[in-house]
Amino acid sequence: MTALAGAASDAFWTTTLRRWNAVCWVLFAVMAAGLAAIDRPGGSKYAALLLLGTVVVSYAVLYRFPANPVVRPDVYLSVLVVALGGLAYLRGNYAALFMVTLPHYWMFGRTPRVSMVFLGLATAATLAGSVLRDDGWTVEFFTETLVSTLLVVAVGALIGLWAHSVVAQSAERARLLTELEETQAELTEAHQRQGAADERERMARDIHDTLAQGFASIIVLAEAARAGLDGDPARSAQQLRSIESTARENLAEARELVGSGGRPGQAAAGSVARTLRRTLDRFAEDTGLTVDAELEDLECDQQTRIALLRCTQESLANVRKHARASTVGVVLARQPYGVELEITDDGAGFLVEESSGFGLDGMRKRLAELGGRLTVTSSVGDGTRVLALIPPGAAS
Repeated sequence: MTALAGAASDAFWTTTLRRWNAVCWVLFAVMAAGLAAIDRPGGSKYAALLLLGTVVVSYAVLYRFPANPVVRPDVYLSVLVVALGGLAYLRGNYAALFMVTLPHYWMFGRTPRVSMVFLGLATAATLAGSVLRDDGWTVEFFTETLVSTLLVVAVGALIGLWAHSVVAQSAERARLLTELEETQAELTEAHQRQGAADERERMARDIHDTLAQGFASIIVLAEAARAGLDGDPARSAQQLRSIESTARENLAEARELVGSGGRPGQAAAGSVARTLRRTLDRFAEDTGLTVDAELEDLECDQQTRIALLRCTQESLANVRKHARASTVGVVLARQPYGVELEITDDGAGFLVEESSGFGLDGMRKRLAELGGRLTVTSSVGDGTRVLALIPPGAAS
């Protein structure tokens, strides 16, 4: 940030210096011509030309080679102080040089304090030179030289301080704008990271609710079919057909996930009641459990149908893997406060507060995206009740 402020200040002073540079060269040329052509030859003439030449050379070196190791800004300002004092002592026409070089104290001073110090030294040097030239504190010195010099210095100081204030404010605005841009960039990056994380989580949830459940079903069916090969070949053949059907569905689901950018559309067609009925019939066929279903024929949008289907699939998968139930009940109905999906079983139950599975958490997040909620009630030995609620705004 300090570098930025310095850059803004340097840009301001560079532009100002370029404009004043032309004026300075014209003034230097005019003063040199006047000293060389008008004044009578003598030691004071050559000394004045030497002082002016020293200022010109120092300024030229600093302007053309700002990074040179010899004539640094402080060196140039010191030369200018000495030259002004010397010209004030040798001649009375130093005022033009003093006024035109006045901005240099602010351009080359590192800080306002340094600029004021050099400006004060230049003022003292010119007044001292004038006093020595006039042989003391004369009335003319007080009424003309002192008043005019202090007036010029006061105006120059006010202008310089104002310019420094403007530069400081510009630098501060530039710093704040840079911080704002950096903050916006960080927020954009954070949003992108969050979006990527949300997308990964959604993909993981969809894969868990579709492919993973299908593979788990295939494993269970395969184990059951292998165990019944000798005792119940017909049942094993039915389970093998279920394995084939589940595998085909998983393959179609995988293609759907890839083809739609990870947004499955299995529940997009048909009513939600028919979709859930097919899922329940398949579950009853694969597990041999009794399924009691009361499914109201509802019209829902695609996202609601998908959420209801995934909640049903996850609940049935939990029943298959953990519940050891004999009967499953499913009720789908529209209530004044939204659409309710209730799934119950008479299985072993569990302690809800100790559950840390991905499935229940995935159902909660999926419903939360639609403004809904999931309620799970269970206790050991008393079965489980899963209640999914989607408010009317989502289930339209």
